[in-house]
Amino acid sequence: MKKRVPVSEIMTRNLVTVTTNSDLVSAEELFKKHRIRHIPVVSGREIVGMLSYTDLLRISFADAVDEHEESVDTMVYNMFTISQVMVRDVVSVSSNTTIKEVAQFLASKEFHALPVVDEGKLVGIVTTTDLINYLLEQY
Repeated sequence: MKKRVPVSEIMTRNLVTVTTNSDLVSAEELFKKHRIRHIPVVSGREIVGMLSYTDLLRISFADAVDEHEESVDTMVYNMFTISQVMVRDVVSVSSNTTIKEVAQFLASKEFHALPVVDEGKLVGIVTTTDLINYLLEQY
């Protein structure tokens, strides 16, 4: 296995993002449409937060309701803004950070995605799924 491979080799470059002006209903639609679990919150090309699908599930009452699930989600989501739900203290890595360093970091923390930022601009995102797929390619 190669030891000094940069994360730029496995990161997702074609990003799905939202802004703080976006709403949570639209964010949920993006999570489902693109089958993703993390969305960077941006202002221009600068990252200002990270929204995870788990963040949305925490504020949703959907588990308690069957019949009117969609209307309850919409009602609850309209009570909050992206700024209120997103993580603000975003930890990021640069595109030349090694895959090994990213793996070590994610293994020691309780989150599953890292934005990749070069010169203050968001250029990608790397997730635990990206790391697993990379490992699978090695065998």
